Amino acid sequence: MTRTLIVGGSVGGVRTAQALRAGGYDGEIVLAEAEAEAPYDKPPLSKGLLTGSSGADDIRLLTREQADTAGIGLRLGVRATGLEPRGRLVSFDDGSSIGYDHLVVATGAAARRSPWGDIDGVHVVRTLAGADALRTDLLGGGPLVVIGAGFIGAEVASTGRRLGLDVTMADPQTLPMTRSLSTDVAGAAMAMHEAAGVRCLMGVGVTGITGRKGQLTVTLDDGTELRAATVVVGIGAVPNDGWLAGSGLTVENGVVCDEYCRAVGTTHVYAVGDVARWFDRARGAHVRAEHWTNAVDQAACVAHNILRPGNLRAYEPVEFVWSDQHGWKIQVVGDTSGSAATTLLGDPTADRRFAALYADGQGLLRGAVVVNWPRVMVQCRKALREGTAWSDLEPGLRAVANAASRPETKA
Repeated sequence: MTRTLIVGGSVGGVRTAQALRAGGYDGEIVLAEAEAEAPYDKPPLSKGLLTGSSGADDIRLLTREQADTAGIGLRLGVRATGLEPRGRLVSFDDGSSIGYDHLVVATGAAARRSPWGDIDGVHVVRTLAGADALRTDLLGGGPLVVIGAGFIGAEVASTGRRLGLDVTMADPQTLPMTRSLSTDVAGAAMAMHEAAGVRCLMGVGVTGITGRKGQLTVTLDDGTELRAATVVVGIGAVPNDGWLAGSGLTVENGVVCDEYCRAVGTTHVYAVGDVARWFDRARGAHVRAEHWTNAVDQAACVAHNILRPGNLRAYEPVEFVWSDQHGWKIQVVGDTSGSAATTLLGDPTADRRFAALYADGQGLLRGAVVVNWPRVMVQCRKALREGTAWSDLEPGLRAVANAASRPETKA
């Protein structure tokens, strides 16, 4: 009997196991996870878990009962410490080792640690335990300072306001979420945060954090001192690939993979999710993406390639990410970089529902940012998958916009 070993209980790891079983894989599947917790979903950690609208049981990806039913061997609380590809063996911190026929690396990424030291009351958001500890502190009240205005920081700022806290968000960038949003849309997002009561201090860095929980001081590089009861640091993530040192795999900001999500130089080691840096044919370069949908889609691709080694499928995604902030459902698909959108449907500065569309040099849609408008997002994702010409797409979307006399209540 063959064995597929999946290291990491991330959504990519769990979905790979499930897709293998759904595809008819009759070998042994072992899923090993460093946390003692049964696998859980990460996006709710900065939203529902903090407000209390969802609990740990609501975000489980795989319970022991579900694993048993699916024939998935679930090993919790064991951290991988080494890999021997030639011997097809993974070692763990409890002294055990597991052999495999196929290995899937799904260890995800960890929040970048605070460079200002480990201080009580200063949090990062990446694990269930971390979110629980942060919620406890937020419920204690007092000012919240969020360092970093990416998606995680912006979501935590939104959650803080929902809990009735005084919230300040600071970032060296001049606008929030600039890794995913063009300048014009990022400006609208900052206006949305300010209208919701978030104090946005952009274009400033943090030079230090002092004090203790409930009595913290955040010092900015312009000399400003911010008082805080709680601080959240959201300054990015780093792939959990340290355990692969010495394995012989190419590890450079994640596991470097070919277009089939196989670790380069191997035929039996795959990587999925935040830890994978695969060769994207469309860009002609290796890419690492920290998106939920990327992990899910990669899992399906890897399961297919394990099941059908004679008919490998290249991973060619249409990037998609979403975020909930202050009642805005922000959805981003494709490439939305640049200074301004090619076309705006609605007014980002005045409307709670709008779409920013981006055309490429070949007359095709290259990306879209859609806020509270699911019907438009469906059309944009379809257009990106099918390579619809911009000239064919834009009139239809404008017709949808012109016909929208009132907010949609459902997709």
